[in-house]
Amino acid sequence: MRVNSHLFTDAQMRDFIVNGYITVKAELSRSFHETIYRKTQELTAKEGNLGNNILPRVPELQAVFEEPAVRGALTSILGENYVMHSHRHPHQNRPHSDGQGFHKDSYWGYNKVRHHRPRWAMAFYYPQDAPLKLGPSAILPGTQYYDTRITENNEDELPMSGEAGTVTLIHFDLWHRAMANHTDKTRYMMKFQFIRMDEPQEPEWNVANPHWDMERLHENGDAASLTHEGTWRHVWHWMTGEKNGQPAATANGNLATHIAALRDKSPAVRSRAADELGVLGESAAEAVPMLIAALHDTYEPVRLNAAYALGAIGEPAVPKLIETLGAENGQTRRMAAYALGAVGEAAVQALSEALGEGEDAARVEAAYALAQIGSPAHNAVPALMARAEDSVVEVRRYTVDALGSMGSVADEAVPVLTEMLASDTDDQVRFDAALALAQIGPASSDAIPVLADALRDGNRYVRDNSVLALKRIGTPAAESALFDYLLMSRWCPMTHRESTH
Repeated sequence: MRVNSHLFTDAQMRDFIVNGYITVKAELSRSFHETIYRKTQELTAKEGNLGNNILPRVPELQAVFEEPAVRGALTSILGENYVMHSHRHPHQNRPHSDGQGFHKDSYWGYNKVRHHRPRWAMAFYYPQDAPLKLGPSAILPGTQYYDTRITENNEDELPMSGEAGTVTLIHFDLWHRAMANHTDKTRYMMKFQFIRMDEPQEPEWNVANPHWDMERLHENGDAASLTHEGTWRHVWHWMTGEKNGQPAATANGNLATHIAALRDKSPAVRSRAADELGVLGESAAEAVPMLIAALHDTYEPVRLNAAYALGAIGEPAVPKLIETLGAENGQTRRMAAYALGAVGEAAVQALSEALGEGEDAARVEAAYALAQIGSPAHNAVPALMARAEDSVVEVRRYTVDALGSMGSVADEAVPVLTEMLASDTDDQVRFDAALALAQIGPASSDAIPVLADALRDGNRYVRDNSVLALKRIGTPAAESALFDYLLMSRWCPMTHRESTH
């Protein structure tokens, strides 16, 4: 059992899974944070927003993310081998601004997989005190699992106020915004992104009870306003490295009641009914047709709970879910993909067949579902490799994501990923291919020459992920390529118009 005072407790992990955020304090001196604020303000005045270069321009920021409480939280969420992504941004909330509307971040303008499992996280760091009047960031707790806004007029928003040194870690897909700044001072918030590089094999926090404890969640008052126990349980079990989860509850005569409630006029009643069916697992197989119909519900929480209920039912739900991958409605197709991802290994053969034979939309969602399953989908590697030249760019993108999520078990795909990195015309396919090679790790060593060439790619994220891949491969040849790149591209953060040498 792990014992590290800076790692999460079970209660903190439950809270993060349910609400999508946690706040910690970087215990550095106030003068340290003031230095970061001052340097950011001075450099921004001279050069404009520093964007991805905020770290080399203000290298003191690295200490924030090395601080034990911050590192412990990131390790708990993303595992010991997490990495900092090269995209980062110093957000300015200018004096007397009106703030923003709620949004999810794009992936730097690209459309990547949105994972319910926390494979990506963002950190919001304040170098100054951020009281409500200064316009801190605000979040909508628990909304990381929703593609759409389900509340209006910013109800249920939670301001992320805090002293200098406050770091809030959020699930990448949590809805958030900048609030209005009612002062004469600029509020800075440094946004950094982090990636899980391998799948959890065991809990990576201070686990005391490896089973999902819903009763304790309610006792502590941690549950969100809408219940998605099926989703939360699924994410918890994945993060503990558990493949089969907890035993399902018994029906106890409630099955017919829950099925009837799926047709209730109240969205909240329908949502609860779908969630209750998920708790029953395979014993609710009789409800598969009704849950499939619920994937078309107009209220997203109903669709979400139905998807994870179908995932908990498992193999009996697979045939109908595969059919639903070809549904006309894109939201319905995506929920079917989430459900198949939750089914896991039992869905891999059917997904492999859909990947090879389905219509365009079905192939996209089949690749997407395999990306959710990760390493248990290793038998799908040949089917995924066969889609490397698919005419539909989204299929190629999700194919690469799926191979990367499998890690080292997808090592036979290294030649295919290498070719995609070298020659695919789509920027996103190329930078995802480089990331996949990084996730596969040392077994990607044959890709070193192409990775070295990719350090000159016109897309910054292709270059950055190629650097990461070479670092993780770690052979002398990979290190040599990295040093050559460093010597060629080294940049002096002290050089500017007033000081050129």
